[in-house]
Amino acid sequence: MMIAVIGGGAWGTALANAWAGKGTETRLWVRESEVMDAINQEHENKTYLPGVSLDERLLATTNRAEAVSEASFVVFVVPSQFFRAALGEFKLLLPERPVIVCANKGVELQTLATMSDIVAQELSDMSPRFAMISGPSFAKEVAAGVPTAVALGCEDATLGEELREALSTEAFRVYSNPDYRGVELGGALKNIIAIAVGCADGLEFGHNARAALITRGLAEMSRLGVALGADAATFQGLAGMGDLVLTCTGDLSRNRQVGLALGRGMTLDDILKDMKAVAEGVKTTESVHHLAKKLGVPMPITDQLYAVLYEGKDPREAVRELMTRELKAE
Repeated sequence: MMIAVIGGGAWGTALANAWAGKGTETRLWVRESEVMDAINQEHENKTYLPGVSLDERLLATTNRAEAVSEASFVVFVVPSQFFRAALGEFKLLLPERPVIVCANKGVELQTLATMSDIVAQELSDMSPRFAMISGPSFAKEVAAGVPTAVALGCEDATLGEELREALSTEAFRVYSNPDYRGVELGGALKNIIAIAVGCADGLEFGHNARAALITRGLAEMSRLGVALGADAATFQGLAGMGDLVLTCTGDLSRNRQVGLALGRGMTLDDILKDMKAVAEGVKTTESVHHLAKKLGVPMPITDQLYAVLYEGKDPREAVRELMTRELKAE
């Protein structure tokens, strides 16, 4: 068995390293030759995961054909807004009826498509088999071998069990779930709430506000998920509540860091200019705001964050409007 991981950022590197450390042949496709050389020669991704020693068996390559040749599973970890283009680059190299596992989290801005939607659209003639992996899992901790549990959404129960066994390690436990839609939406939507919580923390609103945003944010996530065909119960698990709590409270969260900076008065342009890695929640807020409007699903936290990010709204005013909306039952 061989696993191909497409995307040499922190998360892709951490996943590939975990599977290589298990003894599974793993190839990591990276775009930059300097990243490839550092991983293969010095066993470190100095650009995206500095200071973490990588398994010597992990092979990085910039050659697309080499990366996916004979791969049993192809795991995509490229940013969600570039996922469609990446699929196009690899399509002619993929095996017949490929198994595509997405570990990227977001909703495409131009089309409002989820990752599973994009796979179905771009690979329709190849009968792809799809799975989504998501859950509370900071890349740095996964790479360090810290105990981690995630969810794997896969509609095909047999394939889900096969992937669950293949992708689990002694420190990386994978739970299968047939609700791939819930798993992918949980992973995308929690990034929005993490920015909002970070913003409240940057404004020094305290623990009460944080707890309220996490709880009401989960309700918002579940509401949109159900409207798109997901199981509400999925949002109570690792891909929902688990990932939400981690991303909203852990300082390794890039989305939380964006929110903290906003709350402290920085502009979005200045924040993003200083970030090397992608904070998926920024673009996801925009796409989900439009998606919720299209579906008629109320998402007040998302709406206010959209106004802060894209309309220059003062975060304090956004909070005031959230607090003074019409009162209702929980």
